[in-house]
Amino acid sequence: MVEVVEVHLDLCDKASQTFKVSLKWKPRTHRQSWSLPIWTPGSYTIRDHVQYLHSLSLSQASNDCQVQRIGPSGWKADLDTLDLVTLGYVIEARQLTVRTCYLDPEFASLCLAAAVMEIDGQRWTPHCLTLALPAGWNAYVPLAGEEPLWAKDFDHLVDAPIHAGCFVSQPFVVKKNSHQLLCIGDPPMGWPANLVNDVSAICKATCCLMDEPPPAGDLYQLVIHMLETGYGGLEHDYGAVLHYSWRELTEPDGYRKLLQLIGHEYLHQWNVRRLRPREYRPYDYSQAVISDGLWFAEGITSYLDLTLPFLAGLSDRSTLLKDLSLEFSPLLINPGCQVQSLADSSREAWVKLYKATPASADSQVSYYRLGAAMAFCLDVRLRKQNSSLTQVLRDLWRKFGGSHRGYSRLDIKAAIAKFDPNTANEVDAWLDQPDSLPLTSIVTDLGLRFEERYSNKRETGLTLVEREGLIYVSRVALSSPAHHAGLVVGDELLAVGGFRLRKVDDLYKLISNKEPVSITFSRRGRLSETALTSGLPQVDHWEIIIDSEAPAELSNLRDQWFQII
Repeated sequence: MVEVVEVHLDLCDKASQTFKVSLKWKPRTHRQSWSLPIWTPGSYTIRDHVQYLHSLSLSQASNDCQVQRIGPSGWKADLDTLDLVTLGYVIEARQLTVRTCYLDPEFASLCLAAAVMEIDGQRWTPHCLTLALPAGWNAYVPLAGEEPLWAKDFDHLVDAPIHAGCFVSQPFVVKKNSHQLLCIGDPPMGWPANLVNDVSAICKATCCLMDEPPPAGDLYQLVIHMLETGYGGLEHDYGAVLHYSWRELTEPDGYRKLLQLIGHEYLHQWNVRRLRPREYRPYDYSQAVISDGLWFAEGITSYLDLTLPFLAGLSDRSTLLKDLSLEFSPLLINPGCQVQSLADSSREAWVKLYKATPASADSQVSYYRLGAAMAFCLDVRLRKQNSSLTQVLRDLWRKFGGSHRGYSRLDIKAAIAKFDPNTANEVDAWLDQPDSLPLTSIVTDLGLRFEERYSNKRETGLTLVEREGLIYVSRVALSSPAHHAGLVVGDELLAVGGFRLRKVDDLYKLISNKEPVSITFSRRGRLSETALTSGLPQVDHWEIIIDSEAPAELSNLRDQWFQII
């Protein structure tokens, strides 16, 4: 008889926003232990999912077993017999993110890494899943077959998100593989008319990039939650879950950004899910696992996702340059690049990136954004050698993607050195030294150049946020007028020059010239005043434009780069 862990989820009490979980298995030893993952793969920070768990019990032959907690997310029990055991508990599902669980009277969105226990000794045992659903609901799970749904092991199960409700999926085809698109939510303007066709085009372009059909085959499920606010996605072996704001969708570039997010998560089928840093082979769900390879996992993907609408024929060259400008401009403005290296940004993801505040721009940089800049630099350098970053990614995929072996920095350097030994020798410096990427010169190598665009507001160095009608300081730029005036993060700004502040923009209307102006603020409940002398407008952003005077050699390289593949 094949051993199996039976997992059952009862979602019928939808109004309570909780669901019941039960696991049944045949123990092999008298001491049994189990734990709930403390993080969700693809989201590198401790989530402590156990905070939403209660009413845990273990039974055997209808008798309750004594359970001992051995850690924040772990338990154990000593059994008298080796008969079948049943573990039960309740999960509170009120966190609507791509990495947690949510249930309400309209739908369910469950990330099983936040809900299903890992039974010690049973990780690689097949798991089967059954669901109890409210009347009229349909369930969508990227697992093969009908109920019970089968997963080859624990990792396979918790990587399969569950979505349930009174909605239906829309089929689309990518390289002869049938996929499902699940659209959840009702944007006021309706869903984009060409969404299914454009999603299919983005996915096909991604397959062309990798030069092969999708690894997920016919099981891929793309889920898009259209919300009032929100942005993000989480990749899975057989699908992706996205959150996107319908407000953002109404912006001129909003639809293209949605397509780029879709392409980003679709590319993760290869880069991240199956082609992983060696530290994540296999995942350790019990602790933070540091890797300096996250820049490759996310930075390479972030760079290539910008190109996918262009590669799919849904945008043009000028739009691609605009998107690159938006991606790279903060690297030229924010001082964090001069403090934190790309490798450290990857290593410190667990404690910094997902906990960043506006003030973090002074001391840290995203490995997504800086990683995308490094990917761009590598791509241009490789094209000078008649190769490309895409070729390096394909080579790494063929060597490591299907072998269940993770790659290291040495493997990345070796893949680059195959085409460009000199650039491979620079990789360590680019990764380990802050502010070391030759981004400006690489842009010039393509017959392009950065051109500054100045703000129309006088410089204060303040980043402000409005909360409940009050104006607070969320960042003070170093060496800025606000810094010299002694303002700090957390100060509540009350008045400028004796006039009450009601909106963030009021500040700039009241400091229209270079004369010092009095700022009335509250700090820890005490009123104070200071004088602020605003400065001349500073660079707001940088744009990458074509250099009309670039020599033909650089223009030809630019044309080659625009081929993407």
